[in-house]
Amino acid sequence: MSRRRRFEPKVNHNSTFTLNITSMTDMFVLLLVFLLQSYSTSDVQINPVTGLRLPSSASQVNPTEAVKISLSQDELKIDETKIADVKNADFLPQDLEDKDTNFIKPLFQELDKLAKSSSDKAHIKEGRILLQADKELPYATLRKVMYTASMAGFPQLKLVTMVGE
Repeated sequence: MSRRRRFEPKVNHNSTFTLNITSMTDMFVLLLVFLLQSYSTSDVQINPVTGLRLPSSASQVNPTEAVKISLSQDELKIDETKIADVKNADFLPQDLEDKDTNFIKPLFQELDKLAKSSSDKAHIKEGRILLQADKELPYATLRKVMYTASMAGFPQLKLVTMVGE
């Protein structure tokens, strides 16, 4: 009986090793495309307030630097500082002016103080505001914020929205 010989592939020790990098190139191209799509070209970083549901929009305009005001169902904030309380989609009576119920006293005081202290910033000189407002709030509540901001010298107000949905 003869023994079977084991198969041994022929190895040419004189040949050079070649690397197939096609799949690696494809992987890097996909990573590059993903990173370019997720890269934000906007100078402004807007951090949405927790519990705030922004309205949706089809606009693709990038925001410019401005004073950031957020208005939720519970409170009014400038950046991270709480300015006034909101209850039942309206401001509390002690925060409103007696003779003009559209005028929010604490908001005016903060914006006026901001305008007087930071006169070297262009967005404050020009009176620009980015307003994040809950989509369930009535227009009358938003109108009070817009009215008070314009009285404090901030007439350029833009609403922050979510793209799509």
